[in-house]
Amino acid sequence: MLKKWLSGSFLAVLVVLSASAQDANTVIANASKAIGVDSLKTVQYSATGLDFALGQAPNPSSPWPKFINKSYTRAINFETPASKVDRVRMQGENPPRGGGQQPIVGEQPQSQTIIVTAETPWVQQLEIWMMPHGFLRAAAKRNATLEARTVGGKKYNVVSFTGDNKAKVSGYINAQNQVERVETLIDNAFFGDMPFEAVYSDYKDVGGAQFPMHIIVRQGGYPTLDLNVTDVKPNAALTIEAPKGAPGGGAPAAAAAQSEKIGDGVYLITGGYTSIAVDFKDHIAILEGGQSEARGLAVIAEAKRLIPNKPIKYLVNTHSHVDHSSGLRPFVAEGATILTHQSNKAYLEKVLSTPHTLNPDKAQQAGKKPIVEGIGEKRVLTDGNHVVELHHMQNFSHHDGMLMAYLPKEKVLFEADAWNPAPTATATPPNPPSPFTTSLVDNMQRLKLDVVRIIPVHYPADNRVVAPADLMRWVGRTTSTQ
Repeated sequence: MLKKWLSGSFLAVLVVLSASAQDANTVIANASKAIGVDSLKTVQYSATGLDFALGQAPNPSSPWPKFINKSYTRAINFETPASKVDRVRMQGENPPRGGGQQPIVGEQPQSQTIIVTAETPWVQQLEIWMMPHGFLRAAAKRNATLEARTVGGKKYNVVSFTGDNKAKVSGYINAQNQVERVETLIDNAFFGDMPFEAVYSDYKDVGGAQFPMHIIVRQGGYPTLDLNVTDVKPNAALTIEAPKGAPGGGAPAAAAAQSEKIGDGVYLITGGYTSIAVDFKDHIAILEGGQSEARGLAVIAEAKRLIPNKPIKYLVNTHSHVDHSSGLRPFVAEGATILTHQSNKAYLEKVLSTPHTLNPDKAQQAGKKPIVEGIGEKRVLTDGNHVVELHHMQNFSHHDGMLMAYLPKEKVLFEADAWNPAPTATATPPNPPSPFTTSLVDNMQRLKLDVVRIIPVHYPADNRVVAPADLMRWVGRTTSTQ
């Protein structure tokens, strides 16, 4: 009797699973028919709107800074598959607030081409598969499942499949069989398992297919793109080719860490975002952790080679922008204390505690939690021999919680994003100068720092040594910084 009951239960499970799969296939087929997936092989659309620089907010409680898209054109071949975006950006924050290459003077053209091959990273492929027609094409081939959900009182059929990064990709299909939202998680060196969401509305018939006329993309909880579509060309004749000299798929290899002694027990580490390692009596302190996990690991390895048999006690984080904080998690794994401005403390504690399961890093593997200390206007690190002064930059709109470091014995100033020296010493200074750079000069004068050498985190491409006189020429001043 038990055997018969188990057999019946097993068959019932099979029937449920089969029905569920059938329902998912039916929902995908109905939505595909409604918005014309099979008929839309290619599409080219134009739009105006905004884009936003991920992780570049002026403070931890603000959204990503915005830029105006004077023009935006995207071509997608769903069958190749491939995508090409051409846009012209303009300054959107006036006065400039936050990062993302601000301030933009005039117009900034940008282009991005993605041609999907076996080596193309999944996060790049998602630029195509997150689109409504791309999502339904991918779902039809990836053993999708179905779930009924109600969000804000509105009912959806939610179709999901597993992406190449093992994260679920879910599309919310409304009663009109339109894809309203696609959401998933992607790996980010700083944000960990980061939410990635696209929202589509105002569908319009375009040559027998339906296409959304309003597109919003969010990453990390804030918009990164907000477009109002002005023109759609279905099945346009497209030729999408990789730019000449474009590298193959996959992330580029991290540059090897190189070092230079700039004082007794003080070392400059280059080969990526610049760091400084200081040999204190019983520990190592490092200024800036780098732009990626690979860079953070390289800085740690080089610091330990230069200063053996001592633990890394402190890592100074200049500010919380994503490119300056993506190397922090290796230091969390080391058990180092992260020193940052007090306005960044709670934010770094929260972000560095988020799960990082899609691509587990050292901190995730070790189960380590971040140790973060907030700094006010000034903090001095010293062992009686070495001295590192950490100063909060005032009236600095690139980031409200920016720290710069001054080493009085070496007369070295270490700064991030206030002044990024041009690739060559003969470059023509901007007119007017960036307000971020003039703020650096103002802060140096306010603190009466006796500086002989300035070390920017974004080191000049020709590896030249830069001095205060070079900074003053760049901002069009002739007076001393003191």
